[in-house]
Amino acid sequence: MNINQLMAKSQQGDKLSMVTCYDHASARIINQSEVDMILVGDSAAMVMHGETSTLPIDTATMALHTRAVVKGAPNKFIVADMPFMSFRKSLDANMQAVEQLMKTGAHAIKLEGVLGNEALIKHIVQSGVPVMGHLGLTPQSINQFGGFKVQGRDEAAAQAIIDQVKMLQELGAFAVVLECVPSALTARIVSEADIMTIGIGAGPETDGQVLVMHDLLGYPSDFQPKFVRQYLNTEALFKQAFNAFAQDVKSGEFPSEEEGY
Repeated sequence: MNINQLMAKSQQGDKLSMVTCYDHASARIINQSEVDMILVGDSAAMVMHGETSTLPIDTATMALHTRAVVKGAPNKFIVADMPFMSFRKSLDANMQAVEQLMKTGAHAIKLEGVLGNEALIKHIVQSGVPVMGHLGLTPQSINQFGGFKVQGRDEAAAQAIIDQVKMLQELGAFAVVLECVPSALTARIVSEADIMTIGIGAGPETDGQVLVMHDLLGYPSDFQPKFVRQYLNTEALFKQAFNAFAQDVKSGEFPSEEEGY
């Protein structure tokens, strides 16, 4: 899937699906599915490395995850997240981070926020790299927000998000992720701006939806924010399989003669 095919699907009114994935084995399965896009998100810091926020992960680690996903899902459009502070340095350092991620085989990069990033976004786009924005709840700003909270509830905050979406469009970004914003605000954005929108906790009006693979598969099963729909209780299935294996080992049923050399 390339960007032209992706944009054509969106313009035809097809709703787009996006899954956040971080590893080769999972990417291989997604590659065989009907999912359109994969986001290699900086949420890997929390999901894969046990951190309490997305802040600790660096560009080298993101590149490692992205390369693994690219190898596993050659038929999908893959977006790599730029981690915290990787795009808030000098232009040279910022572009080195972009280069590192794109050379993994990703088709685009995603970065959070617009204000203060205007010149960089324009430069990245003019360098031939598709840019996906991210507005609303931007997890890299968790310390500024004081937690994971819905954004754009009052008129001033809503208008600020609308203005930034339009800025992204003018700077050449091809899409924007809208995270944890009221559905009514999303509807306004879709009606006022001409940029592809991907929602997560932003209602049904967006051009597409994204969920973290682990969340929609139900592991861990105790993480159930309002915007997540669990399609499987993988945690329970994993426990069942692990326990069956442990019991077979203890009873001597595994390995059998047929499973030996």
